[in-house]
Amino acid sequence: MSFSAEVKEELSKVVSQSRHCQLAELAAVISFFGKLEGSSESDVRLCLQTENEAVIRKVFTLLKKTFNIYTDIAFKELLEEYKNHTYVTLITGRERVDKVLQAVKMYEEGGIQKATRNGVNPLLIKNACCKRAFLRGTFLCTGSMSDPEKSYHLEFVCSYEEQAVRLQSLIQSFQVEAKIVIRKKYYVVYLKEGASIADLLNIMEAHISLMNFENYRIIKEMRGSINRKVNCETANITKTVNASSKQIEDILLIRDHYGFQNLPDNIREAAQIRLEYPDATLKELGQILEPPVGKSGMNHRLRKLSELADRLRS
Repeated sequence: MSFSAEVKEELSKVVSQSRHCQLAELAAVISFFGKLEGSSESDVRLCLQTENEAVIRKVFTLLKKTFNIYTDIAFKELLEEYKNHTYVTLITGRERVDKVLQAVKMYEEGGIQKATRNGVNPLLIKNACCKRAFLRGTFLCTGSMSDPEKSYHLEFVCSYEEQAVRLQSLIQSFQVEAKIVIRKKYYVVYLKEGASIADLLNIMEAHISLMNFENYRIIKEMRGSINRKVNCETANITKTVNASSKQIEDILLIRDHYGFQNLPDNIREAAQIRLEYPDATLKELGQILEPPVGKSGMNHRLRKLSELADRLRS
């Protein structure tokens, strides 16, 4: 199971205690997946267009808790344009359908379509708890996440710009940064920062997924820190080796064409120590001398040797 599917599986089991929050989440699902079918009083049906079992299971739970409605799943294939899409009949009968649509503020003509295009009635999500529930339902319907081991990316795919803008505003009301990008004919609300994704998982109350996500983040950050340290140490070692090779080349030139006997005692000692310990750092070389000298003192002596070698070359 993908990480995104794990998040949805967890969210499908999170049910608010308050009825107004349950209605907010139900409104989110109906606004994205809802569809009215039939024309006669007895034949009117409220359906969902989805194959996601987590969504179906969640909606049935919400209908049971908010309206005491028990429903049966009815899968069917519709017209050719809807081929391979699964429709789930939630409620049948005008009276029961109207009761649900009134509760989620979609009772007027074209109410579901208006909610789909423009977002649900603001009265449904005026409380912070209802906003959380609405975001849960929205993620179940149209959200997805990348594998946090590979990258940080969470998104909601919306069919309409106004729908995306309202969703972005809702997320930002929790001080979480969200952006919108157009992808083909869709408007995608997305988060790229690990901290923002963690905040949103917490807002939606996906606490187990949040802990798993944070574990991935910790491991990823540790790997990054280790890689940076290794790269830094490798660079330092390379720098030391290159400097040592140049110093030894200079010292051998001086020995063969000038003679150590012509060097001041402290410079001659530095040259001999460097030849004897080619892999040592400046600090280590300084500690070997009697009396010991600091890193800067050792660097000064080797620089004198380098200057002499340059004069000999010219």
